[in-house]
Amino acid sequence: MLTLTSDIATPYHRLRAGGKLAALCVATVALFWLGSVPGMAAGLAVVAGLYLVPGWRFFRQGLRLLTPVWFFVALVIVWHIVMGQAMSGLVIALRLIAAVALANLVTMTTRFDDLTDVVMWLLSPLRSLGLNTAPLGFAIVLVVRFIPVLMDKAHKLIEAWRARSARRVGWQIALPITLIAIDDAEHVAEALRARGGMVPPEET
Repeated sequence: MLTLTSDIATPYHRLRAGGKLAALCVATVALFWLGSVPGMAAGLAVVAGLYLVPGWRFFRQGLRLLTPVWFFVALVIVWHIVMGQAMSGLVIALRLIAAVALANLVTMTTRFDDLTDVVMWLLSPLRSLGLNTAPLGFAIVLVVRFIPVLMDKAHKLIEAWRARSARRVGWQIALPITLIAIDDAEHVAEALRARGGMVPPEET
């Protein structure tokens, strides 16, 4: 559950985690400068090209990770159509797809330990204040890993509901999703305890 790193070897795996995260930040900011449909379509085409570099298998794997996003994309488009701002909604939808796809690309090609090291380095100035940054850094990286997995499980739960009921999905799935999140959190906690818990870097 903790790893979303692709088992398909890509040129991106050899790049430093810090460089990839910095590039992700720059690219995400650049997406917000693209305010037209042709511009966003071109940006999304570039992102798709990045996925195609390692081959079709990696591209399809990345496409599967976008599955939970389609619901939000549809919601954004429908809302803006109702508000009479269809073009703005399409720009936002394309931007959402591109930004999530870029984030997934970094996650798919970066080891969990490398992400943790980068976050810990960014938090290192806080150590001078006497703060133990190990739990905070680990929590930040864990959220990066945990949310896509939880979204995928929620999507599977919704699909299971639709396969067994003609009724529209409603608040009834809130409790199962909550229980899934709690169960995953307990498994992560047990795994941490089995490995000695969180030890400050100064004590290792």
